[in-house]
Amino acid sequence: MTTPIAEEEPKNQVDSPLAAGGFRLIERLLLVLIAALTLTAAGMELVRVYEARSVSLADILLMFLYLEVIGMIAVFYRGRGSPFVYPIFIAITALARLIVLQGKDMAPQNLVYEAGAILLLAVAAVVVVRAGKT
Repeated sequence: MTTPIAEEEPKNQVDSPLAAGGFRLIERLLLVLIAALTLTAAGMELVRVYEARSVSLADILLMFLYLEVIGMIAVFYRGRGSPFVYPIFIAITALARLIVLQGKDMAPQNLVYEAGAILLLAVAAVVVVRAGKT
């Protein structure tokens, strides 16, 4: 005579409140570290611009990258909005900065590819924002 074997719950789920709290703590600590490193990098860039006594478009775009990273961290802490759209904004700004830095030395087809990538990312951002509203 065989006894029925009770079905076991899958073990790959995190059901422990202690584990979930630990992951939240690690996430918060890493976000604070990223914010501190971003602010340090922005400060170092401001010092470099001050010492050079000139501001270029590439410097301004780099500051926008730092600003968007800080904005992404703020969205995570507030818990409102779609945090998925901020990495897309960061990628768009990084591509724009790349185009500016390469300048006239860039092959024309590369400019078209990078502009196409920016357009694709912009469409993705619109889709993510609209999907978040439904």
